[in-house]
Amino acid sequence: MKIVVLDGQGVNPGDISWNRIEELGELTVYPRTAPEEVLQHVGDAEIALTNKTVFDANIIAQLKNTKYIGVLATGYNVVDTKAARERGIVVTNIPAYSTDSVAQMVFAHLFNVSNHVEHYAEETRNGVWSRCPDFCYWNKPLFELAGKTLGIVGLGNIGMKVAQIAQAFGMNVLAYTSKTPDQLPEGIRKTTLDGLFGASDVVSLHCPLTATTRELMNNISIEKMRDGAILINTGRGPLVNEADVADALASGKLGAYCADVLSCEPPSPSNPLVGAPHAFITPHVAWATLEARLRLMDIAVNNIKSFLEGSPTNVVN
Repeated sequence: MKIVVLDGQGVNPGDISWNRIEELGELTVYPRTAPEEVLQHVGDAEIALTNKTVFDANIIAQLKNTKYIGVLATGYNVVDTKAARERGIVVTNIPAYSTDSVAQMVFAHLFNVSNHVEHYAEETRNGVWSRCPDFCYWNKPLFELAGKTLGIVGLGNIGMKVAQIAQAFGMNVLAYTSKTPDQLPEGIRKTTLDGLFGASDVVSLHCPLTATTRELMNNISIEKMRDGAILINTGRGPLVNEADVADALASGKLGAYCADVLSCEPPSPSNPLVGAPHAFITPHVAWATLEARLRLMDIAVNNIKSFLEGSPTNVVN
């Protein structure tokens, strides 16, 4: 059976072996696949694996022999699942592999704002501390997380992990979630969206991107937040209106915007957040720790094995 990986570079730049997938069939790995190359690269392969390469209805209609599309990510919006289902093509994803890594990035961003570690390390490299007349030196405000309120929008696997970590640091945790209050662990208080915005020092987005949540954070919702609050987005870029966030940063309404995702990736240099004051943007790497990618590979292998055995798992269509 022929297996093709269309964009292996993003998932595995060379530090993980493809051998376990290679054992399951005749494997071809392409580092990247341009939209016009999809059909050529898939060819007559029965199994196609993709991270961000798009399989829209037009592409799916022209596939020769493909019976399985494995998305090497949790989000599977790159595949028209309805079109795949109509062609009898099984589509699977990789759920819950990056929970710890993404939660860790939330706090990496938050610590960057609260403690400015990189800033002070650079100041020391540049001799600023050496020239200081006092034993210590700071030129940016420092604050503790203990006692602050974290509002979490969406309490799935990652949101729940973020809540647990926040509690360990002594933060108060509010959640906007479909879960009922009796389903929530002790110390997490359910509230309305407006209530969360008004009471939180930090708001962290962990909801899926839907028609309802697209541009959830805009000038109207941001205005309901506390002055100087911190907004963190490790979910999806389009959860925020980026121009409105940039305006809120410029005015000081938002104290900081910390994000690992943008609406278009890689971003245009004209994206209003790329050079915005107090915007801290990482290049969609929260999921990319070695440990998370090894888990991803384990699940991908098991997904393919299950499909070959006639009992596919993690099916999304």
